[in-house]
Amino acid sequence: MNAIEIINNTGFDTNEIDELKKFVDFSVKHLKLENIMFNVIVVDDEEIHSINKEYRNIDECTDVIAFALEDDETFVELNFRVLGDIYISIETAQKQAKEYNHSLNRELLFLAIHGLLHLLGYDHMLEDEEKEMIELQELILNEYRTKKHS
Repeated sequence: MNAIEIINNTGFDTNEIDELKKFVDFSVKHLKLENIMFNVIVVDDEEIHSINKEYRNIDECTDVIAFALEDDETFVELNFRVLGDIYISIETAQKQAKEYNHSLNRELLFLAIHGLLHLLGYDHMLEDEEKEMIELQELILNEYRTKKHS
């Protein structure tokens, strides 16, 4: 059993949020994850800036922040995996979608899979890790788009 919650802390259109939920469910199945729990929280720039400053000592906005509970040394193993929380700034996603010349939907899905992979321990600090993470992100995004349009 998986417990995945999408929380919209903004007044943003729920159609995008509904699509985000479908994509996250698809990603979890693709990655063959079972007995997991995590949240995706959609916030505005002000909230993600505050979170970034408080928890990462970075005094600026960002697009996505993932808090991976399994990285915490005090983590207690249970019969299910409590992966953590993914925060996505809808305002930064809108700006980046425009900047990268693609849809807001595509940007939100990218940020969600990026955050989920961080919860699972993927990182992009080293070149080979980054390559592996980017390839997996693109594979899942492309398979979702193909499935959605078939």
